[in-house]
Amino acid sequence: MKIEELEGQIRRLNSKAGQMKMDLHDLAEGLPTDYKQLLDVASATYEIYRQLDELKQHLKTLENAK
Repeated sequence: MKIEELEGQIRRLNSKAGQMKMDLHDLAEGLPTDYKQLLDVASATYEIYRQLDELKQHLKTLENAK
């Protein structure tokens, strides 16, 4: 994967991660209402940030290899 493609993926995922963070925040503020959604939203948010971290590490590796 090229650096430019990876940067594009990171930007898109970063945008999605920001939205998920806001969704999780809104859900947390409304607790105990909708508490049953908490694990699903938290798990999805965790997964997005895990993927984002993985992509950023891969990008750093590619940039250092230049």
